[in-house]
Order: sequence, then C-alpha cells, then structure tokens
Amino acid sequence: MAKELTPRSENYSQWYLDLVVKAGLAESSAVRGCMVIKPYGYAIWEKMQRQLDDMFKETGHENAYFPLFIPKSFFSKEADHVEGFAKECAVVTHYRLKTNPEGNGVVVDPEAKLEEELIIRPTSETIIWNTYRNWIQSHRDLPILINQWANVVRWEMRTRLFLRTAEFLWQEGHTAHATKVEAIEETEKIINLYAEFAEKYMAVPVIKGLKSENERFAGAVETYSIEALMQDGKALQSGTSHFLGQNFAKAFDVRFANNEGKEEFVWATSWGVSTRLMGALIMAHSDDNGLILPPKLAPYQVVIVPIYKKEEQLAAISEKVKEIQAKLKSKGISVRYDDSDNKKPGWKFAEYELKGVPVRIAMGPRDLENGTVELARRDTLEKKVLPVEGIEVYVMNLLNEIQENIYNKAAKFRTENTTKVDSYDEFKEILNNKGGFILAHWDGTSETELKIKEETKATIRCIPLDDEKEEGRCIYSGKPSKQRVLFAVAY
Repeated sequence: MAKELTPRSENYSQWYLDLVVKAGLAESSAVRGCMVIKPYGYAIWEKMQRQLDDMFKETGHENAYFPLFIPKSFFSKEADHVEGFAKECAVVTHYRLKTNPEGNGVVVDPEAKLEEELIIRPTSETIIWNTYRNWIQSHRDLPILINQWANVVRWEMRTRLFLRTAEFLWQEGHTAHATKVEAIEETEKIINLYAEFAEKYMAVPVIKGLKSENERFAGAVETYSIEALMQDGKALQSGTSHFLGQNFAKAFDVRFANNEGKEEFVWATSWGVSTRLMGALIMAHSDDNGLILPPKLAPYQVVIVPIYKKEEQLAAISEKVKEIQAKLKSKGISVRYDDSDNKKPGWKFAEYELKGVPVRIAMGPRDLENGTVELARRDTLEKKVLPVEGIEVYVMNLLNEIQENIYNKAAKFRTENTTKVDSYDEFKEILNNKGGFILAHWDGTSETELKIKEETKATIRCIPLDDEKEEGRCIYSGKPSKQRVLFAVAY
C-alpha cells in the first residue's frame, strides 16, 4: 500500500513535506537548501511551463537566454535593487581548483582569484538592462518583449521544498517600452495573465492587487501580485509583475530617440512565476490521501489498472484496454496503462490516489464479459460502473467537471476564510483563532504596516485591484483610510 501521510490536522507542515516526498515530486539534495525535482514533479512543472509559454507567445513575447553570472559592479548601479538582494547573493570569487598539497582532495587555487567577483543571478534585471543598452537606439527598436526560462539562486536560511529553496526554476519577463503608459499596460496585462493561468489551469482562485511600499520588489516603482489562500489559512504570493519605471534604464544608461528625435530613457517591466506554484497546487487542493491534481496539469489524466489472476485474463483485458486508450486519446486525454506485475491492484489504487491522478479506471474479467469498467474520480473518491461504449465522451466531460469542482471547492474555502474587520482587537482575534484573509483598513504608512507585522506576523499581501473602494479608519492608528487592504500570515 502507499505510505501513510501525516494528517493535515495533526501537523500541516509535515503533511506537506510527506506529500512532496512520498508522491515522488521532489526531495532534498546533497546541496544545502537545494532540491531534486523528480520526474513526476517535473512533469507537472513542464505542463505549467508549456501553458504559460503559449500564453506569453500569444501576447507577443519571445524567449531568450542571458548569463547565469552577473558582474558584481552591476548590482551597485541601482541602489534599491542591490539593497533588496545583497543578503541573498551567492558569490563566485575563484575560477580554478588544484590538488591539495597537504593530502587528498582539492582546494581553491589562491592564484585563480577573479578580478571582479561574479554573482549567481538572484534575478536578471541588471545583466539584461546592460544588454538592452546595445539593442536600443531608436523608438523603432521598441517595445522589446523578452522572457527567459531559467534557474536563480537566493541564499535562503530556512528552506522548504518548492516554497523556498536556495535554487529554484522560474520564468522572468523583461520588457522595454517607449512610454510610461505602455509599460504600465504591460505590467497589468501580465498580472491578469498570471491570474487567468492560476484560476483556469491550476484551479486556484487568486486576488490581484498592488504591493505596499514595504513589500515591493527591490527597484520597482509598483509591484502587482496574485495572492492565493492555502488550506492552513496562510497566504502564498503566487506571481508578481513589476513596473520598473525608468530606474534600470537610468542605471544602465539605456536611451532611445523618440519620434521627434529627442533622447529619452526607456520604460521597463519585469515579471515572474516560479516552481513555488507547485507548492500552491499541492496546498490548495490536496487531502490526507494525497495529491488532488487539476486535470489540465496532471501528467496523465487517466490511469487504467487491470485486475486479473491468470495471464490469459491479462491478455484479453489488455486487448480491450488498447481500444479504450485509443478512444480516450482521440479526445486529447492523456492515459497511462499500468499492467506491471510487481504490485497488486490495491497497492496501485492507493499509489495513484496519492499521486492525484484525476480518473482511475479498473477492468477485470467480469467487466470484460459485461463490457463495463469501474471508474473512480480522485476529487470526490466516488466510484461508478460504466459501459465501455461512449467512455471517451463520459471521461472528457468528467475531467471538465473535476477541474471545475476543484476550483469551486478552493473558492468556497477562500470565501469562508475571508473576514472583514473594523478593529485591531477583532483583527488579532481572527488571526489567532481562524486565520485566512483579512480585509481591514490601513492608513497607508509604512510605520503602521511594520508595527502590525511586528505584533502579529501578518503582512499586507496586496491592495486589491477589484474591490470597491470603501473609506474608513485604520484599525491600528484610527487615521483615515481610502480602502481595505488584504492582510494575512504568509509563506
């Protein structure tokens, strides 16, 4: 049988770690804070990557690749940027090893010191804007709409698989524009794209909003984010899009001649999502039996398991399964047939439940005689006996139903765990006893925001874009507030 998971109610953090490891998504590596993404986990990431890549290209973006190493001096050019990332940077100081003269092994060759240290990219704004300086001379060279799929390193002290690791995979978009209006439109277009991906494909409802000044990306004028609520009542920032103004253009002297021949600095954006989305997918939907994957991102949407005692029975069932597979594939459904003989059907059932496969089909000798199969759906664990005839249409509709049901369940959870409060006492009570999202008035000052964070560990996740503006009084200071903001304890 599949290995047991720690119940969520007993220890949510351990449940998450158990699930990541036992479902074969990832594991810790020999390198501190870094993970190995295993084939099943990487298959989910590939599906995410493929869908996002298509969405980027539909909006006019192209993929490119920039160096992993960034000269240290580049980080000195944008003051806020370097301050934001300085404590997380991994630094390369030498370029050669040599045999240890005192014994076995190797040591760093002291004579191979780099003239200038190289930073392993924590993000690529600096190297990219240094490059854009060579690409941009005129308004005719704009806009530049570039994305890269890459890895980055941010030296985290406390790590957790997918959610926070020293090295992680992501995409980062970097665009250059002739006007402020165009750059802001790009920033908003991408945060809307991320929200669409999260809701339509991940089945995770999100709230779009602006970050407060304290929570902004280092070097940005404005940061937009999507915020999702996990089952333990904590928030997870699931994607960000940054309006960078002309900060990086000025830092790297990137100018263009406008229509009138006058020189101006370029306007910039950057935006990204990472393998942290894997954490969101796990924590938003899964249960004590294992993963629950939305069909649109499942590595395979259907698994078929034969039940038999004799080899002749397996041969007959396998022949029928070929027909079923062909029918399902004709509807664009991905199928795996598991006829391996080293595990019993009961073990397989538990294993595929753990892995979150949306639909499981079982066929035994009696099913073969009757022209039926037993079908189980992962989201509700319901089982049905169905005729083979027309199974492809039924499964296609069921997968859509499962996708919708998973989203609706997560949306209902978020609604039930979003609370409006009008006093600081009520704010603290909800945080301590219920958690979740809290909509409360804030006076707009960093001082108040930091005091609330210091006293409660809750942060302003975003200033919601879609909420109606409702004036009131700050829960902490009592000063006027233009609208409620979204607070939560976050990962």
